Amino acid sequence: MSRGSGGGYDRHITIFSPEGRLFQVEYAFKAVKAAGITSIGVRGKDSICVVTQKKVPDKLLDQTSVTHLFPITKYLGLLATGMTADARTLVQQARNEAAEFRFTYGYEMPVDVLAKWIADKSQVYTQHAYMRPLGVVAMVLGIDDEYGPQLYKCDPAGHYFGHKATSAGLKDQEAINFLEKKMKNDPSFTYEETVQVW
Repeated sequence: MSRGSGGGYDRHITIFSPEGRLFQVEYAFKAVKAAGITSIGVRGKDSICVVTQKKVPDKLLDQTSVTHLFPITKYLGLLATGMTADARTLVQQARNEAAEFRFTYGYEMPVDVLAKWIADKSQVYTQHAYMRPLGVVAMVLGIDDEYGPQLYKCDPAGHYFGHKATSAGLKDQEAINFLEKKMKNDPSFTYEETVQVW
């Protein structure tokens, strides 16, 4: 009956194991790490700095077409860590949602609203058997007129939080430990200080 590590509980997205785990969601988190890249984001007083790795999987690919940083609007960006195909789908849907928000309300979509929309979409994917969770951790970034620089991280389970600094992907915990040490003394950097963190 049981094949693989899921013990038969990983055949459908909505089946909980006896321990209360959803294996399909855990597989989405593993897919983010399996991409083999690490992304880091740091929010300063007047800026946001994001860094990621650029791995070209095939020598025949055009290097300029490989990216993990996507513009959503003139004021919003998204750094995707994980499966590139899932990231492109998420980016296209986020662009459509931001355009509809602008058309409906007459002003640009705030960073936290887009992060909430992505997290809600990810959470819905954990509820239905005909959908699979996206293997992407998305860092949504932008500079808000009212609140200044904003950095949010959305994961495949539907969590989203605002961050001063964060990391996603392979060895993300090591990067987070490094960022915690760096930001312990002075949690808010200027643009120059934010760039010097690296």
